Amino acid sequence: MEKTASFTIGKVTGVHGLNGNLKVWSFAHSIESFSPGSRVFLKPAKKKGQYFNILKVLPHKKGFLLSLEGIDNRNLAEDCVGSEIIIDRDQLPELQDDNWYWQDLIGLDVFDHEKGFIGKVKEIFPTGAHDILVVTDNNNETLVPMHKHFIKSIDTKKKAIKICLPEEY
Repeated sequence: MEKTASFTIGKVTGVHGLNGNLKVWSFAHSIESFSPGSRVFLKPAKKKGQYFNILKVLPHKKGFLLSLEGIDNRNLAEDCVGSEIIIDRDQLPELQDDNWYWQDLIGLDVFDHEKGFIGKVKEIFPTGAHDILVVTDNNNETLVPMHKHFIKSIDTKKKAIKICLPEEY
């Protein structure tokens, strides 16, 4: 599968203090995706985006605080609220076997071992136990837990996921 050039790894949800710190909701599993010295692209909803260097990152409640070079006061930080945080794929660590970046799974065809094609992965969301694939085909939506009991194989080269749904589906 052709690798996507960039990934959305978080969203600015608010500001903290007067020095330009951004409150961030992270889509990444690890705070290391936001390491000081690396570069991120902030993309506001209706404006042109801009690259920034990360100065500091600290855990904060359910997300973290991010300090970016050039955003050094509350007014500048407030202009960033709602922005997506995007990084270049080459900044991400290589994954071990049986691990995938969510963005690589979006759009893959999903096949049940008995029913055949059930749709494409539209989105993924986390839960306390397992991430959930949202698979859609026309008006049908199927939620599939990312658990070895349901997911039998993922082949990003063939753009396909093979699953085993319970009989009552």
